[in-house]
Amino acid sequence: MTELARKRPEFRNINAFKDLPTYSLPAPGWVSILHRISGVLMFVLLPFILWIFDTSVSSEISYARFRSAFAGGAGGVVLKLVALLLIWAYLHHFIAGVRHVWMDVSHKAVTKSWGNTSARVTLVVSLLLTVVLGAKLFGLY
Repeated sequence: MTELARKRPEFRNINAFKDLPTYSLPAPGWVSILHRISGVLMFVLLPFILWIFDTSVSSEISYARFRSAFAGGAGGVVLKLVALLLIWAYLHHFIAGVRHVWMDVSHKAVTKSWGNTSARVTLVVSLLLTVVLGAKLFGLY
């Protein structure tokens, strides 16, 4: 009888402007979303990748033009930022992909605690490698 008297759970629609900003996404959720975003970025920036490759290997003159495009003023900074975004996208997508493959292969890696830990490691490693390669890209070492 007490089970019948319990109030049933109430389901309601969410208000995207009011409810979503208060929702705290866990680290595996961030890795999953960023994995998709990085894949889309790499796909969208594919013409830029092809331009970089074509320009850098065509001839010495085109390689010099490529270097001058990256070195010249505000345009060079924009190209470097796009390249840095592409570096992050590749690194994050690769590391998150390795994480997903490891979870598929190792049945012990499908626990909540391991998922949280591996997601945090994925985020930190991809960001640290991006900072290191970005420092090289901008000539800090």
